[in-house]
Amino acid sequence: MKQLFLCSYFAGVKDLFRQYVSEKQLGKQILFIPTAANVEEYRGYIDEALQTFEDLGFQVEVLDISACDRETAQAKIFQSKLLYVSGGNTFYLLQELKKKQLLSLIKEQITDGMIYVGESAGAIITAKDIDYNKIMDDKAVAEELHDTAGLDEVDFYVLPHVGEEPFVESAQATLDTYSDQLNLLPLNNHQAVLVEGEEVKVLEE
Repeated sequence: MKQLFLCSYFAGVKDLFRQYVSEKQLGKQILFIPTAANVEEYRGYIDEALQTFEDLGFQVEVLDISACDRETAQAKIFQSKLLYVSGGNTFYLLQELKKKQLLSLIKEQITDGMIYVGESAGAIITAKDIDYNKIMDDKAVAEELHDTAGLDEVDFYVLPHVGEEPFVESAQATLDTYSDQLNLLPLNNHQAVLVEGEEVKVLEE
């Protein structure tokens, strides 16, 4: 059964994740992909997410998919029962996943029971297509991205950081532009959406 934990800001939903972990009786090993933050000036949320996992007793293995070869990335993801994909630039993240041919593998692993945890960009790429996020994120940093098809694991489109600085204006502009066309799911920094099979629940800390 498909199991996804998606959020806007991971450190802001620490207690929700703690509860999720205890209910699922998850192991304490997590594969942590920080790649989306490589092209961002501010990367504090990476350290905060790492600290959050540490506080919850997890052993974290960090895998920057832009800095390793395809075989290594595929092997690490194949072995993982719990995968976390960080925030950052959504288009750059998708570019790097596609360059290493990881999208289909992640989909297969989700089908096989791997739990997928996505923060901001990591949550956005679970949609069918990520083009709607071009108001919030700069597409120009992903010069090698030729199409914006995402993981297509959910039938909604996460819109993170609604009402949260410094994304207040870009989140609102995305809502205004796409709410009639797409099934947007707005999240503030203290909400998470749980996907279990066909069931979708939004929780708030």
